[in-house]
Amino acid sequence: MYTYFYFSFSYKAKKNTRHMSLNQQDLDPDSSTDMKDVTNPEEELIKECEEMWKDMEECQKKLSLVGTETLTDSNAQLSLLIMQVKCLTAELSQWQKENPEIIPLNEEVLVTLGKEEFQKLRHDLELVLSTIQSKNEKLKEDLEREQQWLEEQQQILESLDVLHSELKNQVVTISESRIFDELNTKMRDVKEFKEKLLITLGEFLEDHFPLPDRNVKKKKKKTNIQESTAQLITLHEMLEILLNRLFDVPHDPYVKISDSFWPPYIELLLRNGIALRHPDDPTRIRLEAFHQ
Repeated sequence: MYTYFYFSFSYKAKKNTRHMSLNQQDLDPDSSTDMKDVTNPEEELIKECEEMWKDMEECQKKLSLVGTETLTDSNAQLSLLIMQVKCLTAELSQWQKENPEIIPLNEEVLVTLGKEEFQKLRHDLELVLSTIQSKNEKLKEDLEREQQWLEEQQQILESLDVLHSELKNQVVTISESRIFDELNTKMRDVKEFKEKLLITLGEFLEDHFPLPDRNVKKKKKKTNIQESTAQLITLHEMLEILLNRLFDVPHDPYVKISDSFWPPYIELLLRNGIALRHPDDPTRIRLEAFHQ
């Protein structure tokens, strides 16, 4: 906007100077003045316009700076402190102007002041007394409750002592041979159950996880990889080897993978979390310690 005013102002100035020069030529056509005399007023007027424009820009900058000034936190605190100092100074001067009233030290005044102090002290002591009385009542209630609980505990203790004496007086004859026979019977039942469980597990593994059929392998196309001639073992036998290793050598339960271990069965045990591979030696596996 200011640029528009500047150009319009300079254009009008130039137009006026040209009009003045034309009028001067019309009035004095025979004059032999130079072109420099005609252009000098125009240049001076343009310079004045530029100076005025610079002054306007400086004023605009100053106005923008004044408009954007804001008090910082430190300045705001300083102004508040100054106001507080002024208020305190005015209050101090007001107190200095006033004269304190001196209470006459006669007998009636002293008696009145003493009565007021005694009444205040009595009131405070009454409050303290009521507080102590309420605390005492609460302590009495707690004491009665604790005494009742103690009596109940004593009754329970007495009943337990009577029961203990009755049990001591009872003579219970138990034969050691009878206890031994019962334990043998339980151990025998457990062993039978274990054997039955192992047989059932072996049948399940033989039915659902049999050894690979070598006749089917022969029908497949021949490859450059030589087949292993080792005798493969069943999944049941693999689990027995891992289990025996786990309980016989618990500090080193890993078993070396031999050619008799069928790779699909090894992968099956690893994928289902039944077996774990050695972290440093991938050719060794162990059975997961489910009993721990």
